[in-house]
Amino acid sequence: MGLGQLASRALWRSTRHARRPLLRRSIVSTPELHNSEAAAAVAQPEPDLPKRTPVAGARVHFPNPDDAIEVFVDGYPVKIPKGMTVLQACEIAGVDIPRFCYHNRLSIAGNCRMCLVEVEKSPKPVASCAMPALPGMKIKTDTPIAKKAREGVMEFLLMNHPLDCPICDQGGECDLQDQSMAFGSDRGRFTEMKRSVVDKNLGPLVKTVMTRCIQCTRCVRFATEIAGVQDLGVLGRGSGEEIGTYVEKLMSSELSGNVIDICPVGALTSKPFAFKARNWELKGTESIDVTDAVGSNIRIDSRGPEVMRILPRLNEDINEEWISDKTRFFYDGLKRQRLNDPMIRGPDGRFKVVSWRDALAVVADVIHKVKPEEIVGVAGKLSDAESMIALKDFLNKMGSNNIWCEGNGPNPNADLRSGYIMNTSISGLEKADAFLLVGTQPRVEAAMVNARIHKTVRATNAKVGYVGPTADFNYDNDHLGAGPETLIELAGGRHPFCSTLSNSKNPAIIVGAGIFQRKDKDVIFSLVEKIAKNANAVRPDWNGLNVLLHNASQAAALDLGLVPEAENSIGKAKFVYLMGADDVDLDELSDDAFVVYQGHHGDKGVYRANVILPASAFSEKEGTYENTEGCAQTTVPAVPTVGDSRDDWKIIRALSEVAGAPVPYDTVAAVRSRISTVAPNLLNVDERVGATFSSSLLRPEVDEKQLDKAPFGVAVENFYMTDAITRASKIMAQCSALLSKK
Repeated sequence: MGLGQLASRALWRSTRHARRPLLRRSIVSTPELHNSEAAAAVAQPEPDLPKRTPVAGARVHFPNPDDAIEVFVDGYPVKIPKGMTVLQACEIAGVDIPRFCYHNRLSIAGNCRMCLVEVEKSPKPVASCAMPALPGMKIKTDTPIAKKAREGVMEFLLMNHPLDCPICDQGGECDLQDQSMAFGSDRGRFTEMKRSVVDKNLGPLVKTVMTRCIQCTRCVRFATEIAGVQDLGVLGRGSGEEIGTYVEKLMSSELSGNVIDICPVGALTSKPFAFKARNWELKGTESIDVTDAVGSNIRIDSRGPEVMRILPRLNEDINEEWISDKTRFFYDGLKRQRLNDPMIRGPDGRFKVVSWRDALAVVADVIHKVKPEEIVGVAGKLSDAESMIALKDFLNKMGSNNIWCEGNGPNPNADLRSGYIMNTSISGLEKADAFLLVGTQPRVEAAMVNARIHKTVRATNAKVGYVGPTADFNYDNDHLGAGPETLIELAGGRHPFCSTLSNSKNPAIIVGAGIFQRKDKDVIFSLVEKIAKNANAVRPDWNGLNVLLHNASQAAALDLGLVPEAENSIGKAKFVYLMGADDVDLDELSDDAFVVYQGHHGDKGVYRANVILPASAFSEKEGTYENTEGCAQTTVPAVPTVGDSRDDWKIIRALSEVAGAPVPYDTVAAVRSRISTVAPNLLNVDERVGATFSSSLLRPEVDEKQLDKAPFGVAVENFYMTDAITRASKIMAQCSALLSKK
């Protein structure tokens, strides 16, 4: 190496050291950092994330606060109870995960794979509906991997799906449409022939186009777990997999129409509604079902003056999100056999259309010519509380107290509410661990109550004992006997089922309202109360003694005091006012008696009527109904009234004016003010008001020798035809015809 190079290198080194700045490190002592927790907090400040709203207003209930765990959804911390799935955690965090097979009331299948999400430290996307959430789990729902996985799943689902959207009744409310738009690809790569599947015949209610089916198995799980029938199943595998019945048969459940709602595609749709309307053409009105005493929450979809379909509304305390087939499909009866105008029967026996003024004048003239004790009023199965209080007030002003409601029997005991309502409440039946059904068949009398019992039996293996005629149940039960003699054995502790009741923590005894029609009903209720006392079924924290009513008007009628003075008042009557009452036995009525029929359908009561006053149906008026558990609910007008019909209470108000004894109210608010003085619980809308006292405390002593040994009868002969509207329905007639063939 030369001298010049050595000199230049030494010079470079010296200049480099001379230019290096002096580095000083100052040490600052922070007291907070001596604490390790504070140090962690300073080191990792929480991200300032916006507050999120849970999907569909979901609420979290922590049975045990110590079991709460925290997970992170897209970086957002969420506290959830232990045992929740990843999908449920995402919903609470406000992230809506696409799904087809998952339904929160059915068991988890995990076979559609649409709900794939990415979980940290997992080698591949996981199905969020089947994966339980673990403490500290970090879930990512919006990553490229999750998006690509969903896009791939959607492409496979659409591979064999027909392009039926323009002619499919599910169009506009189809999950497959919505999710293919949100998560699918913009084009398909499948160029082969699509497969096709033969349609199945499930009966007159459910239309099938099985080529559209994506094998989510929701309908199979619903039929097994909720409806309690083994009618549907999965056949085949791979591309040959299809849903069907194992043998050629119809779907026999009274809840079969609910598969239409839970089917995410157009494979199962409503047969009566097929090609009638699109969902965006319809106006939805929230209302109440009046075909039984459950009071299921429904939505009436109408177009113009016509009811097009009926769908369920969510109500956890009454019907959850299911309704019976009768509730869903009886709507076509609202436009058949309707009474449009006031009519008077002429000397030739034919009805003649008259004005309201003339019809009311004839009725007012006749009612003044008869004695007060010869006046009788009967409220029908579909009567609302406003019309019943108006009828009672009017006939009381005319001097009569012989007013009652269909189904309550000739001499009902209306002193204490606990003697005629479901004290346990419908949702409270899930807490019961043993059931005794006396003279009731819930499957045909109240399908949604039966669904609760089935749910409880399936979940807890609760024992069910049944006293009554042979019946078809969709859960395991012990048929203890057919008549009251079995009750004597149970009350005396001599029956083997007594040990089941006494060993249960919360026994539930359900008595059918068909008992009201028996002459020995007081003896039967006395025996049932002895059974309840022996089983400790009535105590401060649990009242397991229940009555299952049949009709929408029964509970409100008993609350309002519609109890006749005389037992055989029909036989002595000269003036009978039938307010929608079609099932009253008028055989004992004298030929010269004058009958007024006020109702909306030309049903049985019309044949004996002298004057017809057309009234509006439940879908055309505002009215209050009380269900079998004592919860008051209201209907609102969904469609305009038919012809010249009027609301029931308005007709009675006008008649009282013409008769010279006007009732003191002119508006619905004034009628309800009057109701508040008699039964204030009817004004607590959507709120269940329980009974204050137990009926067993004040029930008079009865002689067991008065007991009739005749077996209990069948209260509901035909599930599909129970009132004027269902008897007018063509769809219900088809179902009834199939029922009679079985």
